Amino acid sequence: MNDKVRNNKAWWLILPMLLLVAFSAIIPLMTVVNYSVQDVFDAQTRYFTGTEWFVQMLNDPALQSALGRQFVFSLTILAIEVPLGIGIALLMPKKGWQASAVLILVTLPLLIPWNVVGSIWQIFTRGDIGLMGWSLRELGYSYNITRSPLDAWITIIIMDVWHWTPLIALLCYSGLRAIPEAYYQAARIDRASRWAIFRYIQLPKLTNVLVIGILLRFMHSFMIYAEPFVLTGGGPGSSTTFLSQALAIMATAQFDVGPSAAFSLIYFLIILLVSWVFYTAIMNMQKDKKERGA
Repeated sequence: MNDKVRNNKAWWLILPMLLLVAFSAIIPLMTVVNYSVQDVFDAQTRYFTGTEWFVQMLNDPALQSALGRQFVFSLTILAIEVPLGIGIALLMPKKGWQASAVLILVTLPLLIPWNVVGSIWQIFTRGDIGLMGWSLRELGYSYNITRSPLDAWITIIIMDVWHWTPLIALLCYSGLRAIPEAYYQAARIDRASRWAIFRYIQLPKLTNVLVIGILLRFMHSFMIYAEPFVLTGGGPGSSTTFLSQALAIMATAQFDVGPSAAFSLIYFLIILLVSWVFYTAIMNMQKDKKERGA
């Protein structure tokens, strides 16, 4: 019988922070909702439109194309970064000064601001002074991210993998370090192979950190803006124009307040829905494994 008395008064300590976060989030959200159902001409002239902007945005071919590109990009980088991050974590040293040195080196890309990452890769891919662009041209490949959509896509994917795979690797490394040594001792006694240790010990123990990593990477990749904007500007044409860039153009360049507000709400709901689907699917898989194990 558990006679432990729980003291919930500690929640009062974080209540001011929760109220501040709720206030700072709700006010902008309600402002966007307000603009999404109005046609704004100027500060004094506006008309109620209901769901007109939502219907228009959902039927907009440019929005549909940007949404398709966004899903392709997000699923591609998840398919690359998650296995690669797990592999890097498995290869990282566990003790000694080597572990500290490798952790510092792996973390370095995460410390670079997003817009600076775009600038670095813009210089890196130039054919005249960039190491990558110059090397590919010397090898006979006509590499040009401003003219070839394929080159632009591959470069953005490589850039994102270089920038964000360390996050998955660090999360997996922390999960691996949390596995008790007794598991490995039992596996050595049973003469289990490295694949068996990974499949039956390490991978199940990484489920929780992988859920966090996949959700974080999906949400960020689905909102990516600075890196491709600086690197390609959304081009060639609109081949690398993702949802965030399309929204920014509509809101700031064209100043379509009503449609851009409806667009941003649709954008938010898509991220929320897909994140919930990811989370539910992964947790159901984990639950099924536990039930089969039991």
